[in-house]
Amino acid sequence: TLIEPAIFTPETSCECRAPHEKLTVEQARLGTPVDRPVRIYADGIFDLFHSGHARALMQAKNLFPNAYLIVGVCSDELTHKFKGFTVMAEEERYEALRHCRYVDEVLRDAPWTLTQEFLEKHKIDFVAHDDIPYSSAGSEDVYKHIKEAGMFVPTKRTEGISTSDLITRIVRDYDVYARRNLQRGYTAKELNVSYINEKKYRLQNQVDKMKEKVRTVEEKSKHFVYRVEEKSHDLIQKWEEKSREFIGNFLELFGPDGTWKQMFQDRSGRMIQALSPRGSPSNSPPREFSPSRSPSPPSRWAMPRTSPPSSPKGASASISSMSEGDEDEK
Repeated sequence: TLIEPAIFTPETSCECRAPHEKLTVEQARLGTPVDRPVRIYADGIFDLFHSGHARALMQAKNLFPNAYLIVGVCSDELTHKFKGFTVMAEEERYEALRHCRYVDEVLRDAPWTLTQEFLEKHKIDFVAHDDIPYSSAGSEDVYKHIKEAGMFVPTKRTEGISTSDLITRIVRDYDVYARRNLQRGYTAKELNVSYINEKKYRLQNQVDKMKEKVRTVEEKSKHFVYRVEEKSHDLIQKWEEKSREFIGNFLELFGPDGTWKQMFQDRSGRMIQALSPRGSPSNSPPREFSPSRSPSPPSRWAMPRTSPPSSPKGASASISSMSEGDEDEK
């Protein structure tokens, strides 16, 4: 059943070879021979086949250790008559059931109400369905006589999912789905959309495209700004590192105990030592006059050093005395 789709039920009769003996629920739970599986029947519309359908069939398949699950699918004619319009055609619904892993056999054009003749024809042991009374075709519960006969085994419904819920979602978001299908190439006639609504939907699609473009530009702008911020952060970080390195090198060179101060002190010491005069050596001989040269006689014009006069009168007196002396020499 996991490799090939389930078979369709022959329209004539059941091909069960073993003689059909009625089983109780207790006997079925204990297990049956391999050639005599428990034949379980589950019917429904199965429109828009979903996980709730699959879980109900899984429960029916696992009710007993050795079970053979037959699924009856009602035709479009019966469904439209007693329940309403379907989304999927009956052939589509048949095929959907054939590919469910829990289904062993699909019965097409299943009856709306189960009769004793139908149960005996297909040698059905039990009928599986949820325990909620199903009112239809003028009956409060179409499974009432099955329950009274002890052939009914209940399954549980999956909350939050059903065909009606799916249709409700589509109707609620009708504009969205209509716009999407128009954008994918469906015509207004195929969607049963009026001319005015078609233009409205196409305009909304254009607006959505513009919004998407604006959103894309915003995302790209945000990414660009983020990259710029990241690059600027890296540049600032590198600048700070270089600044610290420069300041450290500057302090190391020009600081109080820096290399530049030591170099300056060494150079200053060398310059002072070079510019200072060298002292005479202590063991040099004393300076003597040469014998070939005699000391020069004092000049007759040498004037005796006199102290400067303290007053103008003294100055004139000294000048007169100098003139008198000159006269005597002559």
